[in-house]
Amino acid sequence: MIDFRYHLVSIVAVFLALAVGLVLGTTMLQDPLLDTLKSETGELREQSDRLRADKEGSEAFGEGADQMTAALAEDVLDGRLDGEDVVIVSSPGTDEALREGVEQRIEQAGGSVEGRIAFTDSYLDTSRSAFVDELTEQLSEGAEPSGDGPYERAGSLLAAAVSAERAEKGADKEDGEKKGGFDAETVLAGFAEADLLASEGAPAGAADIAVVLAPAAPFPGGGEDGGDQPPGNAIMTALLRAFNDGGTEKGAILVGGAAAAAPGGVIAQARTEEARYTTADAAGRPAGDVAAVLALAAAADGDTGHFGTGEGAESFVPDPLPASRASEEDGEDGEGASGAGSERRSPPEGRP
Repeated sequence: MIDFRYHLVSIVAVFLALAVGLVLGTTMLQDPLLDTLKSETGELREQSDRLRADKEGSEAFGEGADQMTAALAEDVLDGRLDGEDVVIVSSPGTDEALREGVEQRIEQAGGSVEGRIAFTDSYLDTSRSAFVDELTEQLSEGAEPSGDGPYERAGSLLAAAVSAERAEKGADKEDGEKKGGFDAETVLAGFAEADLLASEGAPAGAADIAVVLAPAAPFPGGGEDGGDQPPGNAIMTALLRAFNDGGTEKGAILVGGAAAAAPGGVIAQARTEEARYTTADAAGRPAGDVAAVLALAAAADGDTGHFGTGEGAESFVPDPLPASRASEEDGEDGEGASGAGSERRSPPEGRP
């Protein structure tokens, strides 16, 4: 007969076996497990140190490249934009330091920044699209805005307002009045009074070519993966198409930093649409600003492309580089300071 003492002995035996197993297992596995963990930790630490060293080296190299670019910028850009009048168009959220850097390089290249237009957040507010369309209609006397939507039509009118070519053709040489009733200054003033933009300098009727600056960060409202594009992207790309397709004599280019070429960025959207205007995505540092102005000079010669380091970029700078106009005027064979030849690619369809 099995009594209570038998059960007690059995239970004690089971717990004793478990205790012995735990002690033996811990003793036998402890050293190999610790050795493996130590080895993996050491490898991860070495990998982290290598990555940190690579990052520091890349940053140091980038700073050195910027210093060298700043020292050589004047020689590299000399004469490439001689005679070109430029209007700077800033998107809402544009980094002022980026704008100043690009303007400095334009002037080093011989170009003239005649004026600036800075759009406000209100311009990107799609709830005001009907108002934008109505305002465009009210201010379009003497003009025929083209496009299917309110922002396409507004972009067409604004492009006409800053176009130096249109201002020259519309001027009455005899009495100094403008033919056709179109008044560029009134158009810009109307949009400014409606809190859709602000202007500096004298952008009205001043641009041979326009530089549109992307925001420092993607516009709000898009998906994190870039699948759903922010409404601001469509509004700004509509403006660029209007400037490029007959708005100003030599079109427009879109310039921004790396974030603008990332998913959800306006440059990324332009490249997805296979835009026929030039984009440059490395501005904001001396090397990128110089590259952007070289792209601007190429676009002024009818040679468009996508430049920078982001997805969709063909190269960092145009190849061949645009020739120095100063050298051409001196009667040289068309080769600028870079050694680039005078042979150019054909301008895109629909552009002069």
